[in-house]
Amino acid sequence: MTHGIVVVGGGFAGLWSAAAAARLRDDLGLSDAIPITLVSPDPLHVVRVRCYEADLAPVGIPLDDVLGPIGVRRIEGRVTGIDAGARRVAVQPRTGPALRLPYDRLILAAGSALVRPPVPGADAAFDVDTLDGARALARHLDGLAAGSLGRGAAGRWSAVVIGAGLVGLEIACELPARLAAARDRAGATEGVETILLDRGPEVGATMGGAAMPAVRAALAAAGVTGRAGAEVNLIDAAGVTLGEGTRIPALTVVCATGMRASPLAAALGVPCDALGRVPVDARMRVSGRPEVFAAGDAASAVADAAGHRTVMSCQHARPMGRFAGHNALCDLAGRPDLGLDFAAPDYVTVLDLGAWGAVYTAGWERDRLVAAGEEAKATKRVINGTRIVPPTRDRAAILAAAAPVIQAAPGSTAGR
Repeated sequence: MTHGIVVVGGGFAGLWSAAAAARLRDDLGLSDAIPITLVSPDPLHVVRVRCYEADLAPVGIPLDDVLGPIGVRRIEGRVTGIDAGARRVAVQPRTGPALRLPYDRLILAAGSALVRPPVPGADAAFDVDTLDGARALARHLDGLAAGSLGRGAAGRWSAVVIGAGLVGLEIACELPARLAAARDRAGATEGVETILLDRGPEVGATMGGAAMPAVRAALAAAGVTGRAGAEVNLIDAAGVTLGEGTRIPALTVVCATGMRASPLAAALGVPCDALGRVPVDARMRVSGRPEVFAAGDAASAVADAAGHRTVMSCQHARPMGRFAGHNALCDLAGRPDLGLDFAAPDYVTVLDLGAWGAVYTAGWERDRLVAAGEEAKATKRVINGTRIVPPTRDRAAILAAAAPVIQAAPGSTAGR
């Protein structure tokens, strides 16, 4: 009996793993012979990198609109364990009894999650790591606007963002306008304030030196105050207390403090890296687990001849997923001659900086400035609105988009 391919995760890597496997299955005429199943706890494919935006309507795309037309079965549930020896995954569906789902090939694309700081109150802070988190932040701002929250409280129109990496910079540049809009709806007249905390010596330095003039200009234009060398000791409903005792009143506190791979990666029983990712070879096969492939934030692959490794980003998750799905199907179908090696030598970063614009860098150290301001913002709009959005309900378009290729850098004619 053929159990086929099971894909764990419905994010960028998982969706495209399933689609790429379905594409090759179709090309080989094996649609009736090899089932493909995707397990995800949510019915939506979340364009996670857009969760910092104010308009969340385009962020969630029904998985069935992508998987249904290409013949991929979807199970709505959470994978609670992997038994690589028995080739089974344990699944707790949203409704109904637990399942033991057998597989011939497994693709682990379970993604990553926010790592909150180890301080009291961190679990109560908002985040834009997930769509649910982004929606909770939006509801909170609506509550401030409606007067149901914080009326008369210090820090009602103040926000603190903890962490000045890419996500922290993006949400910090958006929050002043969102706070001002909420304040205006409430009929209040106080000023708004957003404070961005960075543990490092310079706020936002992770973007690299080439981008720092743009980052500084954008933060200043948005009215964001940066505080470098900041350690947080306490988070509560009324604000943040820093390590040296400074108290910052703020009813809106957002954690943007980095990510770690899903704990399911560790369940495979192979050594993981510092981010909890499993190592994979050029075919996306997990080292020491020949029946298991992995992609996206749960996996670490060599990206280029210099030995740079993939980063936790949709830039790498999407092609990693396509190569994992393609190669898993090749392997199961007994067609290793069709297998393809993954490589992603051109690393770029396009960071949204709110109304000021965006900044676009190239290179693993983000040391080459490609564009800044409105020019970079136009590229970011193409990425967020078109490039990373999967086709829906159109079988031919979905399968075509699942081809295991590396797109050209955004902004070029070929890359669009």
